[in-house]
Parts: sequence; C-alpha cells; structure tokens
Amino acid sequence: MAKFNMFGVGMQADRRDFLYLMRGGLAMGTAGLLAACSQQMPKHLEPLSYRLQTRMRVRGMTGDDPVMMRIFKQESELEVWKLTDTGTYGLLDSFNICKWSGILGPKLAEGDRQAPEGFYMVSEGQMNPWSDYYLSFNMGFPNTFDRSLDRTGSFLMIHGACSSAGCYSMTDETIRDVYSLARDALIGGQEAFQIQAFPFRMNDDTMEQYRDHPDFAFWQNIKGGYDAFNETGLPPQVSVCDQTYIFNTEFDTPDGRLDPRRACPEGRQMNIAGPSEPLIGQTQPVQNQPVPQYPPNNPVSGQQS
Repeated sequence: MAKFNMFGVGMQADRRDFLYLMRGGLAMGTAGLLAACSQQMPKHLEPLSYRLQTRMRVRGMTGDDPVMMRIFKQESELEVWKLTDTGTYGLLDSFNICKWSGILGPKLAEGDRQAPEGFYMVSEGQMNPWSDYYLSFNMGFPNTFDRSLDRTGSFLMIHGACSSAGCYSMTDETIRDVYSLARDALIGGQEAFQIQAFPFRMNDDTMEQYRDHPDFAFWQNIKGGYDAFNETGLPPQVSVCDQTYIFNTEFDTPDGRLDPRRACPEGRQMNIAGPSEPLIGQTQPVQNQPVPQYPPNNPVSGQQS
C-alpha cells in the first residue's frame, strides 16, 4: 500500500518537486486563478490566500520563510509571525480563536479540559490533513516541562470546526490559512516551528492584576520567554531544568543534556542578536531566579465548549 505524508504526496516523491508545484500555483497572481487552482486540490494543499500573499510581500516575507505562533487565551487571538528579510521575525497577521476550553492557567491532567500554556514545538509529523475537525496540528503537549511535573494529556490540537474540549479551535476558513502558513514553512525547510501559548498579553500592568492568582509563579516563568522574543525578534531557545523554563541559555554539561527535574548547572546567556540592543561579545552569567512552586496536579473544572 502506498504511503503518504502530511501533504498527501507519496513518500518517495521529491519534496522540492512538490514545492515547485505549489509555487507554480501561487505565482498565478490573481485571486480568481488561485480559486480555480484550489478547486482541484484537497483542502490541505490549497494555496495560501491571496490576502496573506499580499501581506507577506508588503512585509518582506516569502511563503517558505520560517514561522512562529503566539496564542493569547484571554484575548482569543493567535498570531503568526514570519522571518523577514531583516533577519528577525515580523507579525504577519492575528487570527481569532473561535473557542478554547477551561480557564486561565496551564493544563495539568488528562480530562481537565484545559487548553495548554507554555512553549511547544510542531514538526511535520504533528500536522494532520485528515482531521475530523477540518484541518489540525498537534501542539506537542506534554512537553519536557510538562512531563517534569507529571502533567498528562494527549491530542491537544489547534483545529477547525469551532469546537473545543481542551484545544484551541478556529473556524474552518481561519484554520485553512494558519495550516497553510505552517505547511509552507515546513515544506520550505523549517524542521519545526514554535508555539508560545500565554494566558494573556504579559505586560507589566496585566501581570500586576494577576499577582494573587495561584498560577502567578508559572506565568512569571513563561514571561521570561515572552520578554526574550519581544527584545530580540527571534523565538527563544527553550531549555528545562529544576522544573522551570529557561530561555536563551547555554549550560556547561558534557553532552549538552539537562535533567528537567534537577537543579540547573552553571549557564551563560546566549549571544542572540535582536532588532535593538544586540548581545555583543562575551556571554553573561545567568542570574539566579526564584524557582516557581507548583501545586500537585488537580483537575480544573472549567467552561465546556
């Protein structure tokens, strides 16, 4: 039996040939021709919408440039950022999240109906063109951080159909755009793209409003990644040790590995250039920060979709 990858193309096919085919469709240049082309393709192979193609051109982006996504629960928004010709990421567009389940706070356990918060990576194998929810991709929960705290859950997705039981869902039209952006970046050579899932936009005023929230220590931790991206314009390098997210840090370990449950070894800030105040010269020692204290896993009863 023939095997197919996420693009519905035979595994033995050359992906460069498929990319050439896709670019040929994108190069037609008008919305009418794109529509005619898309009618001949399965939904997961439809060319990116003409609107987004135009936005990319204006912002110095191409279809196969790497992507990164940010989710904000409280605002029900998903942002797609792409690498630009400046060498940093720029915001391409913000998309409405139709439904997400649970309440503000991370996912703790299977069945708690919570949508995840934290830093996740999505590779080609997590894309699902044959989803029951139109199109979808798996966020990668639980990640190393989640597993270090014995958090459980499976099949936490971003998908269409506007229905959620622990996932982030969108309309079919919206997920088609988001899926296409991810697909084209993976075809273009990006091995995996980062998803940053936050409870809200983590500015100082909003953080102050939630100072007494039981998840405040966790939110302080992930705010480090939020700030790192805002400062550099590049997705942060994410490590986990001492059951804590660590960002843009290299550690003195013989094999480069970290035990996510044990104390962090000595580390240095990585030399990551950004759009303002680039890091130059010697890396700096990482300052010790308070380690978040997490309560035992207790399923959270949140809103149901």
